[in-house]
Amino acid sequence: MQYLCLIYDAERAWTDMPEAARTKMFGEYGAFTQDIKSSGHFRAGEALQPTSMATTVRVRDGKTTTTDGPFAETREQLGGFYLIEAKDLDEATAIAARIPSARIGSIEVRPIMNHTP
Repeated sequence: MQYLCLIYDAERAWTDMPEAARTKMFGEYGAFTQDIKSSGHFRAGEALQPTSMATTVRVRDGKTTTTDGPFAETREQLGGFYLIEAKDLDEATAIAARIPSARIGSIEVRPIMNHTP
């Protein structure tokens, strides 16, 4: 089964982090990504640009509007994701717990809906 691991943390935590700590965490991300690729759990994953680069699109009564920024004001922002393959939710959450940002933010784990008949 596939699960999406959404990585949420405060962008400010990254900008306030000392350069050495940020470099260390990026290294941990690289090692984690290599590990889940080697184990066969990795399906996709990417980091996202900061929320200042986001655009939100809404359609109401047939009219499309766009606004700068993320969809909602929150203390943590979506910073990236991993799409993983896991046998069940327990395995998926164990993998998500190893994502480095779990220590400074949170990881939302959601099963992918299968629409195939």
